Amino acid sequence: MKTKISILAAIVMVSLVFASCTKNHDKAGYSKLTFNLTDDTGPYDEVNIDVVGLQVIVNDSIYDMDTQTGVYNLLDLVNGKDTMIVEGQVPSGMLSQVRLILGENNTLVIGSDNFDLKTPSAQQSGLKLNVHQEIYPGVAYEYTIDFDAGRSVVLTGKGQYILKPVLKVFSDAVSGAVEGVVSPADVDAEIFAISESKDTVSTFSDSETGQYMFKGLQDGSYSLDFKPVAPYSDTTLNDIVVRTGSVTNVDTVKFDQGL
Repeated sequence: MKTKISILAAIVMVSLVFASCTKNHDKAGYSKLTFNLTDDTGPYDEVNIDVVGLQVIVNDSIYDMDTQTGVYNLLDLVNGKDTMIVEGQVPSGMLSQVRLILGENNTLVIGSDNFDLKTPSAQQSGLKLNVHQEIYPGVAYEYTIDFDAGRSVVLTGKGQYILKPVLKVFSDAVSGAVEGVVSPADVDAEIFAISESKDTVSTFSDSETGQYMFKGLQDGSYSLDFKPVAPYSDTTLNDIVVRTGSVTNVDTVKFDQGL
């Protein structure tokens, strides 16, 4: 009889502990995270990256996210276009870091030529992006991973191309954007957005539409420095104001040959 009572007591105790843990776990709550992939254009025909995973570090714990794996041509994701690669939930708390993990099937296309893009071994454990943002229970957060293709492809002294990714992550809720058009479209301008603190980001105008877009910019005033191909001349726009949560539309920049 005493044995049965002891067993029953043990079962009750385990149940209470489990219920307590479950209650505390529910109290901690979950946050929904979405990650999109986008790009700043570069002077290539294709820059293909092999996405094999994405991890986040929340409260010093690593979580493997359910990722839309595959090979993505970054140049399909320019001028405001993006694609979702992750949507899932994690415990709420401090989101400190995001790690984008690439595979080995990274390639570069220039005209009819294809090149393998090797990634330095130091980055094979994941491309680390620091976030340091508190995420709250029941709140959805959308992040964009901005991959700068033009600056990420490096030609070595041996004539080989390697992939040294230059990328950043930002939340659409805490940043702004700038978009505009250059005319004619074939000026193929490289465009630099320069903040008051001299931080600089760059992109290229679309060779067919002339469109360009900067995303993930902090509040402030920017200069836009346009560097088109010859025979067009450089030009600069000043005092372009960026506000969080909005897109600043810039008047069409028109280029004349020889000016």
